[in-house]
Amino acid sequence: MTSSLTNLQQRVLSAVVLAAVVLALTWFGGLPFRILTVVMGAGVFVEWRRITQSGQKTILAKAAELLLILAFAMLLAGFAPQLVFAAIAVASLAGFAAKFVGQASIWLGWGILYAGVPAASLAFLRGDDRAGLIAVFFLFALVWATDIFAYFVGRTLGGPKMAPAISPGKTWSGAIGGATASVIAGLSVAGFAGLPAGPMLPVIIALVSAWSQIGDLFESWVKRKFGVKDSGTIIPGHGGIMDRVDALAAAAAALYLIHMLTGLF
Repeated sequence: MTSSLTNLQQRVLSAVVLAAVVLALTWFGGLPFRILTVVMGAGVFVEWRRITQSGQKTILAKAAELLLILAFAMLLAGFAPQLVFAAIAVASLAGFAAKFVGQASIWLGWGILYAGVPAASLAFLRGDDRAGLIAVFFLFALVWATDIFAYFVGRTLGGPKMAPAISPGKTWSGAIGGATASVIAGLSVAGFAGLPAGPMLPVIIALVSAWSQIGDLFESWVKRKFGVKDSGTIIPGHGGIMDRVDALAAAAAALYLIHMLTGLF
């Protein structure tokens, strides 16, 4: 007699399988990893468009989507970051322009940014060298530590809610527990990799961890605004791609910006 898996069991099993695939592609880097980021970005955009109902079949709206596809193609082909981000910016501007001439929802332009910028940030963080490998492992460690410990600490300790109107299950105890775990995980990766752990590194980790949690809340806000429970059903126990990468997407964009400003990694 077989019994169905609980939601937690599905979440754990899906997370293990996804982590194995993602870590393997991260190790290879280069084109395999860029393919992963483009699949992530494209999946996020498709789900975003469905949730926000921003897939109007008008000339300017379709042009914006084609420009995003072009940006993803440039990312796959190994174009320079400046060119890829410029293409994403032009695509988003076309999406916003479509709104102002009455051809699309304002959510189209935002969706292009939400899908394109994190995907490109993650790809360029990884690159092809050892520093990029360390950077992405560092990112994964702090985001996954935040996610896992926020969930279990929040369930164990409970307490005041962070944003009950947006995500009733998230607590301040979970947020603090997740941020604390992320600092430990990030410093551990940095120490193992031989990176200099100056006084600013824990601050950077905590900021990226906080931003990842904001990314999680933002996705919850968008779904609640449009009356959607999950962004999709492709990942058992997790829902859609957006549901799985919301925190990672925000953290990747934040860490890439920090990398560009400070030279970290």
